[in-house]
Amino acid sequence: MKPTKLNLKSQAEFSDLSLEQKNRYLQEVAARISVIEGDEDPQPLNKEALARLRRFYMRRRLSDLALDTTTNPLLRDTLKRLSEAVHLDEVGQLIKHEAPLKPTSNILTLRDAPTEENQLSFFSPPTYDAPLKDDVNLMDVAPFSLSKNKREEGVIRYELPDAIITIEGGAETGLANAFDYDIFLHMVTSLTSTMKEYRIAEKKGLRPSLPARCYRPSMGEILSFARRGHGGRQYERIEGALDRLQATRIKITNLNHAAKRRASESFPLIGRYKVISRTKGNKIDTVEIDIPDWVYQGVVNPSDKPSVLTLHADYFLIAKPLARFIYRLARKSAGTTGISDYGLETVHLRSGSSLPFAKFRKALQEIVEDSKLCPLPEYNLEILPAKNGEKLRMTKRHAQITEGDQQAA
Repeated sequence: MKPTKLNLKSQAEFSDLSLEQKNRYLQEVAARISVIEGDEDPQPLNKEALARLRRFYMRRRLSDLALDTTTNPLLRDTLKRLSEAVHLDEVGQLIKHEAPLKPTSNILTLRDAPTEENQLSFFSPPTYDAPLKDDVNLMDVAPFSLSKNKREEGVIRYELPDAIITIEGGAETGLANAFDYDIFLHMVTSLTSTMKEYRIAEKKGLRPSLPARCYRPSMGEILSFARRGHGGRQYERIEGALDRLQATRIKITNLNHAAKRRASESFPLIGRYKVISRTKGNKIDTVEIDIPDWVYQGVVNPSDKPSVLTLHADYFLIAKPLARFIYRLARKSAGTTGISDYGLETVHLRSGSSLPFAKFRKALQEIVEDSKLCPLPEYNLEILPAKNGEKLRMTKRHAQITEGDQQAA
């Protein structure tokens, strides 16, 4: 195939388009390629193909097109030619400008989805039967270690305007990490989904039972929910994750008595757990986990409204623990107004990172730069000058943000 000058939109420009505009643009690009190739009867892209291409365009990864699972030969050929043209156009632009891209880090912010998902529509994957939920009270701090290795001190202390929050890990296990926390999210999401079913049944005049205070997930359910592969090593890591979650305790001391849920109390991320069944290879298969009272009350018997927020399903594809914290911070602080600013020193403190500030800033800068090519779900990131140093601006894509919102941020 000869090099094709497509003059493609950048990934950032493509990201700013609405869903309808993205689909129309991809149809136009596919039509241009068909003309260049001399096709007399070009085939329009169907809904599934457009979903794959949207994902491919944002990631530039051939696996996202799932060519091996495309049974229609015409569609498979169109997808393959479009991917080749995209890469050739990129190469041509690089040669023209003599400015090869330099990766800012060894690992991009978002990883690939598991191969099991290749056949799924990117925007409506059936593996997520319930929207992903997180406890809102823990979203402006990292309730987990940003390191996969055991922290020597085993304690993170956050001094916030309205509370002091202490996260303490077990002497033997250490703190739960950002990937262990996926199990906590599965627990909260499962409870929220069950409570929703309870309320629906109650409105129909039935007499349902309140959700149980424990739940029994299979490891396959958790791995699918967290968008991980189902390899043997994933199962091996589950038991250690459960130990760390059970040993990690959160203590909150209120400084603002008007706060609704932050109270002086101490609680674990998960309660007692018990292995119900194991595989033939002696790996955990099904487990029973007690739901801590603070989680249960926040969803089942809230004083106001359930203290949970919905996260984007791509949260689980965020590869860097620090980037996961940044997304959660953005979701809580910029979810309503569409924009939020935090000083870099405040972000450093709220992340619980053990890195010196200079190294932390460099790590954060890498995430911001990576996000220009591989955006975080829902939010754009910028580091901007501020009165006292620099600030991280988190902006929700496509949000209508007024000048007053920017000033308030």
